[in-house]
Amino acid sequence: MTAASVGPPRYQERYAAKLEAAQHARRDIALALESWGLPHLVEVAEQIVTELVANAVEHTDAATVGISITRSGEEAVRIVVTDTSRTRPTLGEPSSDDENGRGLLLVDALAHDWGSELVHGGKRVWVELRGDGEK
Repeated sequence: MTAASVGPPRYQERYAAKLEAAQHARRDIALALESWGLPHLVEVAEQIVTELVANAVEHTDAATVGISITRSGEEAVRIVVTDTSRTRPTLGEPSSDDENGRGLLLVDALAHDWGSELVHGGKRVWVELRGDGEK
């Protein structure tokens, strides 16, 4: 008798809410995508997870930040970043002189879709990526 698959491939991890969390999340997301045969999504996924984890570390008082990536289709994945803040992210409107405030604009430009939702104990920010060339 062999074990049956109980859902789509998924990877999840929690990191201490420190600056190096984004680096660790990038590495883990890239490894998951490579193992699923989706290396063409790595660069975009790394950029997105860097922005979302950095936002959670810099703009919340969370002790930990969670990430997960789930394969949601042959050429699609869903990335989720969680933290304990109840403040949902919003797109900024930085001026040309501002040095910050463009992270979610980048996420919005790169992702097929994204959003956030309040959950028990905080919030989750989710991003859908597709490798079929569709935004």
